[in-house]
Amino acid sequence: MLGFEEIDRGQIALVGGKGAHLGELSRIEGVDVPPGFCVTTEAFRRVTADVPAFEDLLDRLSRLDPDDREAIATLSAEIRDVVATLPVPADLAAAVTGPLRDGTAYAVRSSATAEDLPAASFAGQQDTYLNVVGTAAVLDHVRRCWASLFTERAVAYRVRGGVEHRQVRMAVVVQEMVVPDASGVLFTADPVTSNRLVTSVEAVLGLGEALVSGLVNADRFTVRDGAVVDRAIAAKHWAVRATPGGGTETLDVAPEARQQPALTEAQVLRLADLGRRIEAYFGCPQDVEWCLAGDDVRIVQSRPITTLFPVPPADDGSDHVYLSVGHQQMMTDPLTPLGLSFWQMTTPRPMAEAGGRLFVDVARMLASAAGRQNLLEAMGRSDPLMADALRTVLDRGDLVGEPSSAADGGPRAVPPTEPVDPDPAVVDELIGQTRASLAVLDREIHTRQGADLLDFIREDLQELRRLLFDPFSHRVFMTAMNAAWWLDEHLREWLGEEGAADTLTQSVPNSITSEMGLALLDVADVVRPHPEVVEFLRDVTDDGFLDDLPRVAGGRAARDAIRGYLDTYGMRCAGEIDITRPRWSEQPTVLVPVLLGHVEHAEPGASRRRFEQGRQEAREKEQDLLARLRALPDGDRRAAETKTMIDRLRTFIGYREYPKFGMVSRYFRYKQALLREADRLVRDGVVADREDIYYLRFDELYDVIRAGRADRQLIARRREEYRGYRTLTPPRVLTSDGEALSGSYRRDDLPAGALAGLAVSAGTVEGRARVVLDMAQADLDTDDILVTAYTDPSWSPVFVTIKALVTEVGGQMTHGAVVAREYGLPAVVGVERATRLIRDGQRIRVNGTSGYVELLS
Repeated sequence: MLGFEEIDRGQIALVGGKGAHLGELSRIEGVDVPPGFCVTTEAFRRVTADVPAFEDLLDRLSRLDPDDREAIATLSAEIRDVVATLPVPADLAAAVTGPLRDGTAYAVRSSATAEDLPAASFAGQQDTYLNVVGTAAVLDHVRRCWASLFTERAVAYRVRGGVEHRQVRMAVVVQEMVVPDASGVLFTADPVTSNRLVTSVEAVLGLGEALVSGLVNADRFTVRDGAVVDRAIAAKHWAVRATPGGGTETLDVAPEARQQPALTEAQVLRLADLGRRIEAYFGCPQDVEWCLAGDDVRIVQSRPITTLFPVPPADDGSDHVYLSVGHQQMMTDPLTPLGLSFWQMTTPRPMAEAGGRLFVDVARMLASAAGRQNLLEAMGRSDPLMADALRTVLDRGDLVGEPSSAADGGPRAVPPTEPVDPDPAVVDELIGQTRASLAVLDREIHTRQGADLLDFIREDLQELRRLLFDPFSHRVFMTAMNAAWWLDEHLREWLGEEGAADTLTQSVPNSITSEMGLALLDVADVVRPHPEVVEFLRDVTDDGFLDDLPRVAGGRAARDAIRGYLDTYGMRCAGEIDITRPRWSEQPTVLVPVLLGHVEHAEPGASRRRFEQGRQEAREKEQDLLARLRALPDGDRRAAETKTMIDRLRTFIGYREYPKFGMVSRYFRYKQALLREADRLVRDGVVADREDIYYLRFDELYDVIRAGRADRQLIARRREEYRGYRTLTPPRVLTSDGEALSGSYRRDDLPAGALAGLAVSAGTVEGRARVVLDMAQADLDTDDILVTAYTDPSWSPVFVTIKALVTEVGGQMTHGAVVAREYGLPAVVGVERATRLIRDGQRIRVNGTSGYVELLS
């Protein structure tokens, strides 16, 4: 047993997260923690040691399927029954009951070693018992807390989170009971907006159990800058109170007290001050449980708020407004440290890091009138939700004041470009330059190793930047983008035509991502005539399947077709801007479900017919528009201007995706070379696994290779941080106060119940929604509408099957929008929480012209 005064945060393995925090809380001056002690994890280990039934059940738990809820429930109940009836040795029982005082009630709380930690809170996964009276009752409830390590909810949470059951031990907190007049929680950052300057206090009468169980609504107070700035007082019909003989009961609240606040304003401010003191001690925002008994505030727990998105570090004392890079790049997942450093070495613009994501600080741009206007115009066109979130920050005026015409707004958000004459040879020349540069890279990189390899990559990144940010290349695709915007604006004005540019961009030349999707249809044509190949592919689970494919009839031809596809496009993958993501060439099983879908649903020769059909529709649309324009006053001039814009659009818009293709091609070559180096580090015992290098930044990897030594604890910590970052959802806009803003569309033209989004590819269709978060699980039919979080080029092969597209993230010129238009698919992007609001299999209607989704069933 350890008293709170003997415990600090370094003893989590012995006393669990809750116990460690109580020990630290008891050391903070001015914070009153009711006295108590911890029954350590060593007691739990001793009681469960050498119990065959317990060990057998743990083995069975480790083999559970996370989706088998019935098995989890059954096995959890079995192991709880075993633990709850284990005998407690006499000396251990005496140690637990010895510190107890006669006539004193206690709270008995679980404190697991995976609970209340900074990276992921397991709070509420195990049990707490209030107002426990008597030594026998305390000992019995200690046993119940041990058993609660294996509640169905706790087991499922660990299984989903990848936490090994044997690694989690249970300590138990035994703490003198407070009989409060009011109790509740306070958050030292706003739990909804994440604003770190706001404290939120929730209060109920009596014990906080009423709030936790959902029996009553809490009074809510918002504190900022030492003042209560908002309050919502709930009606109080019931309160949970401690009973004299132990346990709790629910009592009616006197009618005259039901509308009264549970706290005075002075008490709220006192709690907020205590919260800030606790936050300062622990160094991060806290979720604090408190009790008010008379005039005494007692703190009974504090844990990190794990749902807050972290704020990029800054020590300049200035206010900052950050825009998410991931929302612009169609990659809102976290990047590994190596992935982050490669992206930062690639882009010329300084970027801030938080939560494994990258952000651009636009505060300086917003401080200038011109910069503000340019940025809002660009965001309004590409991501209206981001623009709305920015306007929310600007309208408040607390971070960014009125713009100054003298302030330096930085570069224009969308710089004006001199259009390039529509000549196909221009694109051929640009693509040729990239291919020639890659050929030089292929010759050179295989001769490098060790530190010389990293020096070579660092130097070659300058060549990547030269190609990626070439001003003329930028002029070419901006010519097409400006033409698309011109066409939409003018044809809407002149003809009342919505989304005219969408049809005009179908089947354009030199679109590498559209070609990639159609090329997989050609692979399907090779596979389809061979039933044994199809059956072989249905059972594929190993990424080495191509070596075994020639063993079946038709397998050699199928293997050659798949390998040919991978030779051309195998550097692509989901989240491809992170160099460490597994590529199709490394993980070809990802493509198998899509390939089999094409085999089943597409006809032979579908790729050529589909491309020709799109080209014909675009040609007919062009002729129709020009004929209608010529019939208008001043029609010849309007038609001539429109024809010029159409030629610019169709000549150059396909090139829009090629610079990124060149970047990803280069990244894959870098990755292959670095993994060869990682294999050498594994052989030399420097790192344990080749993928350990993903958790080092580029300069750190350079130092490891030169020194032949790696900090394995750093690598392990980074792996754990990355796993925590995957549970976070990045905001579109983030302020230096920690406020996360997502924006809204603020539209009143939607059908009842429709989900708003951004119209990016015209047309209206109905179909079956397929909510797919991983392309490897994409079993899609021709009547299906793909609903997903975001799409990058790796999703292009599924576009040839689906009927329409709905995404949570995206803009007019992001990948999903561009390819949807080229394939003639209606598409709505930027639909907030689409993957949660739309059920898999639900009938929906997608209006890609007006930008909304209707739920039909």
